[in-house]
Parts: sequence; structure tokens; C-alpha cells
Amino acid sequence: MKIAYLGPRASFTDLAVQKAFPEEETVSYVTIPDCIEAVIEDEVDYAVVPLENALEGSVHITVDYLFHEANLSIVAELTSPIQQHLMVHPDWNGENGQILKILSHSHALAQCHKFLHRHYKGVPLEQTTSTAAAAKFVSEHPDTFLGAIGNELAAKKYGLTIRHENIHDFAYNHTKFIVLHKNAETLSLSQKQSTEKTTLMVTLPKDRSGALHQVLSTFAWRQLNLSKIESRPLKTGLGDYFFLIDVAHGMDDVLLPGAISEMEALGCKVKMIGTYRSYLLGE
Repeated sequence: MKIAYLGPRASFTDLAVQKAFPEEETVSYVTIPDCIEAVIEDEVDYAVVPLENALEGSVHITVDYLFHEANLSIVAELTSPIQQHLMVHPDWNGENGQILKILSHSHALAQCHKFLHRHYKGVPLEQTTSTAAAAKFVSEHPDTFLGAIGNELAAKKYGLTIRHENIHDFAYNHTKFIVLHKNAETLSLSQKQSTEKTTLMVTLPKDRSGALHQVLSTFAWRQLNLSKIESRPLKTGLGDYFFLIDVAHGMDDVLLPGAISEMEALGCKVKMIGTYRSYLLGE
């Protein structure tokens, strides 16, 4: 089994993959679309990409790519704790001057906003494709006093020194990663399982009053609990959206098929993204 993940090595996605698939071959890709395309093009069997962070919400490029570009299924969800550290090249470890620039993934920078505003106000922030990519860049540019935000494994992998530990603004910082596959077969892992859920993407009929209320009612009267509902632009015009809906229920023979059929009868377009188990990864 070959698994694509958002790299480079020592990214948070790499950490999640190492915990969930310790015996499998893994392949690093530069961007989330690259990971997804690798499954579509049969370069790998599965792809693991970030979907949502507890502090910063959904990773929009993942959601949008699954809706607009890819016809893949979520076959498992991995929830992993996230610890952010500020690291520098060891040549600058004793330097008391100001860091010239801090690099990291956009979500990591946002997760550490309060810390950065308090201790590094005015220092330019630069977004990278992943936290590990930021650490790798800093390691490759020892001539410039740069900082990177990432995990402890990235500091070890790229030979950096952690200057400040656990700089994320809130203690509970977890990220959900999804495992994508061409087929909708549920993946069973050895980690602790928390729930089974189903993810749908729903487009409402245009300009019908009460359409969203009708959609929610299809779940409510069946007593199907929704753990998440989120709107994203359809990219066809202002005010046009699709809805990402997580149902805390696996696909069965009656309730969920009935809800989907009822939404389609109302004129909605429903894209089934997957029924899958959610797993908790250890510290």
C-alpha cells in the first residue's frame, strides 16, 4: 500500500501518517492538490490531507478540491494533537537581535497569532505550503536570521533549535486529517475509534425560500444528528454556495438513503463524499 501525504518529511500530516500507517510506504507531495491528484492518477493508493483545525477551522483548498475537481471518497478520519514551536537555525540560537522573517503554513501562523503579536510584532510573516517546508527553508538558509513554526520532529529532521515551545494561542489544538481513496470502502485501522460518520456536499435549488430549512428537516425528523454544517462558495457568483454536512451516522439501508432521496426530490444536488470511521491518534 502506497500513501501520499502533504510534505515534506516531518510535516504534521507526515506525523499523522506515521502513527496511522507505521508499516506502509509513504510518498511526500508539495501541495494538497498534488496529493489528491496522485490518487486520481494511480500513483498511490491513498492520500492523507488536512481537513480541519480546532483553532482555524476548515482547510478550504481540501474542501473545494473535493467538490469541484475530484471524485474520491473519504475512507477514514484521523484526529491528531498539534503542538507548534518557533525554531531557528542553530547558528542564530544565541543571537539576541530581531528575527527578520517568520515562515510557516497559513494555519500555523494563525494558530500562533497572539504569541507572534506579543513577542514578534512587526516581523514579516511568510506563508509556506506546510510547516515542514518552512523548517526545511530555514535550514537551507543559515546566512539569514529566519524563524519557522512547526513541530518537534521538523526541528530534529532539519537540524533547527527550538527557541519557544508550544506557542499556539489555545491549549486544545487538534487537526483532522482525511484518508482519500478511489473506492468507498471503509478503512479499518488499529487506533482508537471514536465515531462513524458520513459526509455530504449539498447544493440547494437556486432562489427557493426555505430550501436550507427543508434540507435540515430531512435530518431532523429522522433524528440524524449533524456534527457539522458549513457553506463554501460555488464559484459561480456572489451568494451561490454549497454546504458541507457531516452526519454522525454511518450509511444504513433506510435513514440516510431516505434523507438523500428527499433532498434530491426537493431539487438539491447531493454529492456523497464518504461513510467512514474516525480515529484518535495519540500524543
